[in-house]
Amino acid sequence: MKKAAVLMMEGFEESETITIVDILMRCGIEAKTFYFGEDPYVCSMQNMLIKGDLPFSDAIKDYDAIVIPGGRHAWGKLIEADGVLDMIRYFNDEHKLVAAMCSGTRVIKAADIIEGKTVTGYYGYEDVLTGAHFIKDVVACDDNLITSQGPATPYPFAFAIAEALGADTSVVRGRLLYKEAGGI
Repeated sequence: MKKAAVLMMEGFEESETITIVDILMRCGIEAKTFYFGEDPYVCSMQNMLIKGDLPFSDAIKDYDAIVIPGGRHAWGKLIEADGVLDMIRYFNDEHKLVAAMCSGTRVIKAADIIEGKTVTGYYGYEDVLTGAHFIKDVVACDDNLITSQGPATPYPFAFAIAEALGADTSVVRGRLLYKEAGGI
């Protein structure tokens, strides 16, 4: 079973994070949230306390993907947190999957892994994600890097991650009536 580590820093965007974890698990991916600090209860962007699964540690290196959701209050803290940028670089150097959406794309920019890659991000981020080829699309996939726009895009983002990890998403898409709802 493939495994995805989803980072959950104080101020994370809860609808993105929880939806990503849910979709990945439905697709047969072991998705675990990783919190920072001693308290597993992490305060989200909308002041919800959500319990993380595991503390951030080198154990993440055993995972097949690292996922950085958005959260306008979280991205700066992730950049400053000990080991986060090095962990992202490790995943990139090992050619493991790196996935970021919304303001999480600012974290992968800080890790210096987007140079020359095709990316997307939140509206206006073409001026932030410099050095990459920015496209205005829901999801961008370039080799081992997947990026997505923002709060309205966790479904296509999570499906892209699951598919990159080898999962067949057709059953889950069908059960969610994804195509009928206008999903891509």
